[in-house]
Amino acid sequence: MVLENRDRVFPSEDIVAQDGYHVSIDTGESRLRQLGYKQELNRSLSVISNFAFCFAIISVLQGITTLYSQGLNYGGPISMIYGWLIAGFFTMFVGLSMAEICSSYPTSGVFVLMILIPTVTTKRASVEFISNHFNTDNGVGIQSKPYIFVLGLLMSNYTLDGYDASVHLVEETKNADRNGPKGIISAIVVSFIVGWGYLLGITFAVTDIPHLLNPDKDAGGYAAAQLFYDAFKSRYGSGVGGIICFGVAGVAVFFCGMGTITNNSRMVYAFSRDGAMPYSSVWHKLNKNEVPVNAVWLSVCISFCMALTSLLSSVAFESMVSIATVRINISYAIPIFYRVTVAHKSFTRGPFNLGCYGTVVGWIAVLWVATITILFSLPVEYPITRDTFNYTPAAIGGLIVLVVSWWILDARYWFKGPVTNIDTTIRTN
Repeated sequence: MVLENRDRVFPSEDIVAQDGYHVSIDTGESRLRQLGYKQELNRSLSVISNFAFCFAIISVLQGITTLYSQGLNYGGPISMIYGWLIAGFFTMFVGLSMAEICSSYPTSGVFVLMILIPTVTTKRASVEFISNHFNTDNGVGIQSKPYIFVLGLLMSNYTLDGYDASVHLVEETKNADRNGPKGIISAIVVSFIVGWGYLLGITFAVTDIPHLLNPDKDAGGYAAAQLFYDAFKSRYGSGVGGIICFGVAGVAVFFCGMGTITNNSRMVYAFSRDGAMPYSSVWHKLNKNEVPVNAVWLSVCISFCMALTSLLSSVAFESMVSIATVRINISYAIPIFYRVTVAHKSFTRGPFNLGCYGTVVGWIAVLWVATITILFSLPVEYPITRDTFNYTPAAIGGLIVLVVSWWILDARYWFKGPVTNIDTTIRTN
C-alpha cells in the first residue's frame, strides 16, 4: 500500500527500505508519513512525558495564584469554586474534540500549598462562606451579580488552557496517534481535580476579602501573596514562610513559561515547514539535537514584548489575559468547527475517536468557545475610559483584519497549503 493513501485509520508500522528489508517504525511517524511529512524532530517522549509537559503548561498553581485577586474581586468564593466546575466541564468537551483530531493528525508543588496554607493559618473561613459568599464589593462600578460571576470565570478559563501542548509535541511523542490524546485528556482531568483542591484549600484561609485586595497592605493588593503572608504571620509572627511558599508559585510560573515557549516554537516550526511564515527557511532550521532553536528564540522575543504590556496597568494586564484566553480558545475552535462542518463526512478517524458522539461533542465545544469569547470581550470596569476599556474585541478584530488583508493582498499568491517533504515512492508493506 502506498503511503499516500489517507483513508487508513490505523497506519502501517512497516516500511520497505531501499535495501529491501522491512523496518518497523513508530505508528505516529507512520501517520506523519501518510500526511506527507518526514520525521525531523527527535521522537523520544513517552505518554507520561507528554502528559507532564501538558500539565506543566496548564499549571493550575500559576494560573490560580496569579489571577486569585481577580477571582476574589469578581464574585469571590462562589465565582471561583463553582466557576471552576463550569469551566472544567465545558473544557473537557473542547479537549475531547481536540484529542480526536490529534489522533487522526498527529503533527506538532501545588499539593503542598493546598494543605499547608489552611493548616498554618489561625483564622479559617467557614464552609458556609466558601459555598455561599458572593462578593459584590469590587470597586469597579459593577453591581449585577450575573455580570460579576461571568467576569469571575476568567480565572478558571485562563488556568484551564494550554492543553494543546500535547498536540504540538506529537511529532516528538512515541506512538503519538494514541498517546497524544491520552496526554490531552489526562492533563485536563488531573488539572481540574488538583486545581479545585488548591482553590478550596487556600480559600478556606480567606476571612477578609477587602484586606487581601487592599493595595496599602504588605502585598500591595495581590491577594494570593497577602494570603500566604498573613497565614504564616498569624501562626509564627513572621510572614517569611509565606514569601517562601509564594516563591514556589513563582517557580511554577517559570516552568510554565518555559513550556509555553517550547509550545510556541513547535507551532513556528510547523508553520515554517509549510512555508507559511516570512523567512520560513530560518525558523524551520534544526540544530544538531533536532531542536528548532531559531523558532525558540523567535518565540522568546515575541513573548517578552507581549509581557511588557502588564507593566502599564492592572486593566492592561487583565485585558492581555482576556486576549490570550480568547485567542487560544478560538484557535481550538477553528479545527473543531471544520471537523463538524466541512469535514463531517470526510474526516479520517484515528485510534482515539468519539464515534457517533464526535459531532455533538464538537458542537458543544464550539458553542462554549463562542460564548466565552463574547463574555470575555465585555468591559471589566465602569465607567468606561481609555484606561478601563477592555481592548480584547479591538485586538481580536484587528488581528482578523490583519490576517485577512495579508491573505487577500499577498499570501494567497504564494501559499499553496501543506508542503510535502517526503519521497512519495516510499511504500509500506
